[in-house]
Amino acid sequence: MDSITPRRRGAPPSPPTPPQQPSRPAKQDTNPYFVGGVIVTGLLIGLAIVYFILPRWLTTPDPLTTTASATSTPVTGDVRRLAATLYYVADDGASLVGVAREVAFGGTPAEQARSIITAQLQPATDNAVSAIPMGVSLRSVFLTPRGDAYVDLSREIITGHPGGSLNEALTVYTLVNALTQNIKEITGVQILVDGKQIDTLAGHIDLRQPLTAAPRWVQKGP
Repeated sequence: MDSITPRRRGAPPSPPTPPQQPSRPAKQDTNPYFVGGVIVTGLLIGLAIVYFILPRWLTTPDPLTTTASATSTPVTGDVRRLAATLYYVADDGASLVGVAREVAFGGTPAEQARSIITAQLQPATDNAVSAIPMGVSLRSVFLTPRGDAYVDLSREIITGHPGGSLNEALTVYTLVNALTQNIKEITGVQILVDGKQIDTLAGHIDLRQPLTAAPRWVQKGP
C-alpha cells in the first residue's frame, strides 16, 4: 500500500505570477531642423498671400461696374458717331422721308435714344423740312424693360405747333419712327410735355399711351 504524504496544514498556496507590462518605445527627440523648416515655409506662404494675392482681391473691380462706368463716361477729343435714319417732311407734304444722318454714339439704348431725338430736333438742313416746331428741346428720355420709350419735350412742341391732323401725325411719327427704326430695343414711344402726360398735341392723335412704328407715314422709294 502506497503511502500518502499528508498536506501540511496552514501553508498558503503559491501566489500567481504577475503579467509582464508591455515595454514602451523610447521617446524620440524632435529634429529642430525639421521644425525650423516648417516655420520658414509657413512664413513664406503668408508673405506670398500678403504681397501677391491679397492686393488683387482688394483692387480688382467688379467687371459689371467697369463696363457700366466705361459706357457712361464721356469721351474727350473726337466724339464717336454712327449713321441713323432721321425723318423729315417729304416733297408731297403729306408723308415723311427717311434721311441718313450721323449722330453721336450712345453707350446704352437710353443714351442712343437721347442722341437721336436731340439730332431730330435740330433745324433741318439740305433743304429738308422738319415736322418739329422750332425751339423744342428734349428734357429727358426714359426706357422701360418692355421696350417703351418716354420722350419728355419742352412746351414748344404744343405752343409752336401749326395744328391740323396731318401736321400732328407728321410731328408725332417723326419722333416715333426715329426711335423705333433705329433702336431695336424700343418698340413703342410716348410723348410727354414738361414731365406730364398729355392727351394730344393738336386734338387728333391719342398720346396717352406708347405708339408703335407707323411705316404708312413714310414715303416708299424715290
